[in-house]
Amino acid sequence: MIKRKRLGQHFLTSNAIAKSIVSEAKIGKNDVVFELGTGLGILIPLLCENAKKVISIDTDRELYEKAKSRFSSIGNLSIEYGDGFKKQDIFSIFVSNLPYSKSKDAIEWLATIPFSHGVIMVQKEFAEKLLTKSAKSRRSVSIIANYAFEIEKFLDVGKNNFSPPPNVDSVVLKIIKKKSIEKDLINVINKMFSYRRKTIQNIFKQFGKETIIEKRLDDLSGDEIIDLAKEILKR
Repeated sequence: MIKRKRLGQHFLTSNAIAKSIVSEAKIGKNDVVFELGTGLGILIPLLCENAKKVISIDTDRELYEKAKSRFSSIGNLSIEYGDGFKKQDIFSIFVSNLPYSKSKDAIEWLATIPFSHGVIMVQKEFAEKLLTKSAKSRRSVSIIANYAFEIEKFLDVGKNNFSPPPNVDSVVLKIIKKKSIEKDLINVINKMFSYRRKTIQNIFKQFGKETIIEKRLDDLSGDEIIDLAKEILKR
């Protein structure tokens, strides 16, 4: 289990919290649910109760094999092994107790693909970045997430609800897809934030572009930053 902790894997052990997560996902009989990170499978029976189909994937071969054996009798379940970010599955609902190290990658990936809504568990500090109203506390992922989703905090989860216990508390978020964003645009926004201390004029120069805007990223709204990133891409 120590190895799991180093990898950022902390497995949910609370059935009550698992039930709350699945209840908030509001799964209907026509929904295809995609679970990133099968883990110990605590969510699987609950997800499968009402869904048309559940796809659960894990990058850990041992966890995949155990889940495939344990849940072999569930007819509407597909257990898969591999990198979920590279899968082409079409789904309507996303559910995940995200490994802390993969939270940013997951948000960026979800921002590029079509789906209805999702319920995700993330580190409390990461949730605060997504929900912050402070321009100085924003990161590139804050801009991307708020452009692509409506985000609502749903539940606080203490570290004692996991094995092994993490060093930090977690938060469950409900996300509703508003619009998709191209991967190229995400890359530009990330690069812009790597120069966040510079003026917009100087940031544009990093891309070989020109503008007369002398404000900084912290002076702009999220939509204004998105518009500038689009401008950089199309010039």
